[in-house]
Amino acid sequence: MSTQQTDRDRDDKALAGEYVLGLLEGEAKAAVERRIASDAGFAREVEGWRARFAAFDDATPPQAASDALWSKIEAGMPARAQSAASATPRLRFWDSVPALRASIYGFAALVMVLGVALGVAVQKAIQQPVMIAVLLDGNRAGAVVHTFADGRSVLLPLTAMHVPDGKALEVWTLPSRERGPVSVGLMNQARTLQLQLKDLPKPSTDQLFEITLEPATGSPIGRPTGPVLFKGNTALAL
Repeated sequence: MSTQQTDRDRDDKALAGEYVLGLLEGEAKAAVERRIASDAGFAREVEGWRARFAAFDDATPPQAASDALWSKIEAGMPARAQSAASATPRLRFWDSVPALRASIYGFAALVMVLGVALGVAVQKAIQQPVMIAVLLDGNRAGAVVHTFADGRSVLLPLTAMHVPDGKALEVWTLPSRERGPVSVGLMNQARTLQLQLKDLPKPSTDQLFEITLEPATGSPIGRPTGPVLFKGNTALAL
């Protein structure tokens, strides 16, 4: 392939990138659209640019660089108009403002797409429990406790629980036999409840959780006094 052909290919890539990024206006834009209709190779180049930016377009609202930013970029570029004919293709490419703009947008798009993908993966990992305890009354499931990697534990009721007047549902855990049961939540009706474990070690496998029926203000002695309604032990989440 000749040097002239290589230069034309590089210019076509930059032109296609400018068009996809919306940097062309007026007659320049119309000329590119006419060429897309008549030049299959150039049309494929345009589609290639569109494919590269598809995820970026879907995930991020368009934000154009300010005129001040482009002015600074252009002002910092060396003036090589007289030596352009003898410059290497690599130098001509990087001295081209349109090509540089396309390259900058391409890099920005890659960073944004990777950032979105990483954010989704991290958010998904945070939302998945690492341990689960199903609290049972015989064979009936009454609630489930989800424990997360960041230390949070949440109780989710699975069935209605009757709470008489003047009574409340108190949630307990047993971090160790030596310490004994510790109250981690109190509620006047079955509901989703963030358990208070901040002063306790992170739950471990086979740790007991239970719900008892206590006075409305909670157990008066700091230990379960009422009947155990549901109980279960933690296990690693699949």
